[in-house]
Amino acid sequence: MESWGSFPYGAALIMVKLRVAMISKACIVGIYQRKLELIAQQGIDLWVIVPPSWRDERGEMPLERVYTDGYRLEVLPIRRNGDFHLHSYVGLGERLSAFQPHIVHIDEEPYNLAAWQMLFYAERLKTKSLFFSWQNIYRAYPPPFGWGERWVLNTVHHAIVGTESAAQVWREKGFTKPISVIPQFGTDPDLFHPPDERVERPFTIGYFGRLVEEKGIADLIAACARLSGDWRLILLGGGPQLNALQMQAQTLGIADRIQFQAQVRSTEMPALYHSIDVLVLPSRTRPNWKEQFGRVLVEAMCSGTPVIGSDSGAIPGVIGDAGLIFPEGDISTLHKHLAALHCDPTQRQWWADQGRARAIQHFTHKQVALGTAQVYDSLW
Repeated sequence: MESWGSFPYGAALIMVKLRVAMISKACIVGIYQRKLELIAQQGIDLWVIVPPSWRDERGEMPLERVYTDGYRLEVLPIRRNGDFHLHSYVGLGERLSAFQPHIVHIDEEPYNLAAWQMLFYAERLKTKSLFFSWQNIYRAYPPPFGWGERWVLNTVHHAIVGTESAAQVWREKGFTKPISVIPQFGTDPDLFHPPDERVERPFTIGYFGRLVEEKGIADLIAACARLSGDWRLILLGGGPQLNALQMQAQTLGIADRIQFQAQVRSTEMPALYHSIDVLVLPSRTRPNWKEQFGRVLVEAMCSGTPVIGSDSGAIPGVIGDAGLIFPEGDISTLHKHLAALHCDPTQRQWWADQGRARAIQHFTHKQVALGTAQVYDSLW
């Protein structure tokens, strides 16, 4: 699809390509940038502003330039790096004035300063606007965040949300304009694919993500401790729970079976899915958080790696009938799922095939890009 605007100039028509400006700290991740290339292929002049790095519980992640064809990826300095609610961009207004976008895509939650900053300049330029949200719990924010959120909801023209539960939250908050349910990113089935051959190794379980309490990693370690036979556990990531999890493993006498590995570049992730026999996402819901999507599930499924997830938040909807679900915090059921896969390679292969098929059907970058371009077209 190509989106064009036409207006007269003398006897001729000047064809103007749709210009979209996006801010997105998430797009510092190299493999996520494939979506941007695919959006640009829909006939869109796309300009994406990212920070030079972003800090979270795992440390500081620098910008990865991996998929950069067909659109402009520009780095602007940010203030308060790592502050989700209060980071902002330096020089954003000047750059937006130079680009003169028709649409601004705010790839940020509507209750943070970067979103307000982008929308402020969009309003000055009299351009259409949209935001993206994963927020799947109704939360009332104190001033100024509640005020800013309300201003965004009253001002933007469209919302994209990652799940139906997020759409419900914004409807409950009074957002009456169009909402499209499209995951923020998909996955690349050419990059994430099943291994060419099976490598002989102990049964290997993986968790890839932040080492924080709400991710339920302590439950996974406890379930693994009940397994018999030869097995290994890889915990990839960083965060404040690292020391506690290492102490738990030592107390249970399984420290020699667990490998703690630091975060790696996104382009190294496909090989890591080939190094495990099952990926587990054992998240636990908290009053202010529940699992919003679980992108590692989609990457694992696309890679032909079976998945097990708790029933927190969006996990059951992502996995569907292509993996195993257990009640969050239920260590016994998680252990049973792991034990079943441990002793039955045929069952592992069946779940691998189901997961790959579901990921390709529902969660590719191409599908996300096409859906996003359709939203732009509706605004244009």
